[in-house]
Amino acid sequence: MPPVFAHGRLRLYLLKLLDEAPRHGYEVIRLLEERFQGLYAPSAGTVYPRLAKLETEGLVTYATEGGRKVYSITDAGRAELADRGGELADLELEIRDSVSELAAEIRADVSGAAGDLRRELRAAASASATQVEDESWKAAKEELRKAKAEWKEQARRAKDESRRAREEAQQARRQAKEAQERAREEVQRIAGQLQEQFAKSGGVLGSLAGAWLGGSASPTAPTGPTAPSAPSAAPAPAPDADWARDVPATGDPARDLDRLLDRFRDDIRDAARDRGISDDQLTQARTHLAEAAARIASALGPQG
Repeated sequence: MPPVFAHGRLRLYLLKLLDEAPRHGYEVIRLLEERFQGLYAPSAGTVYPRLAKLETEGLVTYATEGGRKVYSITDAGRAELADRGGELADLELEIRDSVSELAAEIRADVSGAAGDLRRELRAAASASATQVEDESWKAAKEELRKAKAEWKEQARRAKDESRRAREEAQQARRQAKEAQERAREEVQRIAGQLQEQFAKSGGVLGSLAGAWLGGSASPTAPTGPTAPSAPSAAPAPAPDADWARDVPATGDPARDLDRLLDRFRDDIRDAARDRGISDDQLTQARTHLAEAAARIASALGPQG
């Protein structure tokens, strides 16, 4: 029998179930059995260690209620679930296929058992053709009838589950695509606002832009009528080539840019909170931000 869940997929599906509602381990096992229409039920030794690992990774948390651990998904867990929306849609299709395969195996088992039973019945009938049908003959026919009825019911349930899984997967894909489009539009909107706002204040890219764009540009003194008069300051530090390397790539440039913008904002806020900021430093910061915005907006422009 092929595995019901490919490697790592049960972990993703547990996050989906906990995103629907907080649940304890036994309830998760029961829900999985229901999703598979009773054709598959994971053991406690399969589910509980994975829940514990998700809790260790900070993707779920738990509270004790009535002596049981009730698990809930965390914001980090929801973020991973959102990032893997397309993979979750594929998983729904895999579950549908697994249900179909399990149902096919059951049909084959039932069909084989029914064939053996029919052969046994024919042999018994041939040996006792002249005898009156007794209770054992009636019982054998009843068993055959029950076996056929059970096979038909399991086949019907498997077909219904396959249809529902296909519909849910299609809906999940649509939602993932819509979320991706919204994120891209939001990033484009923010970039446009930055370009419009900072273009008005003038300036060129300083050390911050070097870190952002991974280039080798060195800080340049502001020129033009909009350059502020500020006391001379220490030279800006060289751009950090490893800045934001720990931010994982998602494969979606718009989403990756949005995450870099968040990191940039957090770094500036942390520096201002830890070191304080004066009016002169605010003026210099505005100049550097204008430079960074102008350079980034230019880099995001149409590519020929």
